[in-house]
Amino acid sequence: MADAANKYAENVAGKFYVDDQCIDCDLCRETAPVNFKRNDDGGHSYVYKQPESPEEEALCKEAMEGCPVEAIGNDGA
Repeated sequence: MADAANKYAENVAGKFYVDDQCIDCDLCRETAPVNFKRNDDGGHSYVYKQPESPEEEALCKEAMEGCPVEAIGNDGA
């Protein structure tokens, strides 16, 4: 389960975030490419843009549920 205390600094403010458990598998970036980007230097994903529509929200939730290491969190903010 993702831990907000360990989330990457480049996550934009909002309820979804990626923490330091990310293994750079690309699942979130493939599932919700509008919302997740890759940090090339760090080799991990982060939330580039919080969802702004029900469709984006659903894709972010799908990415969170599919994350193999549960590195995506939703703090409900």
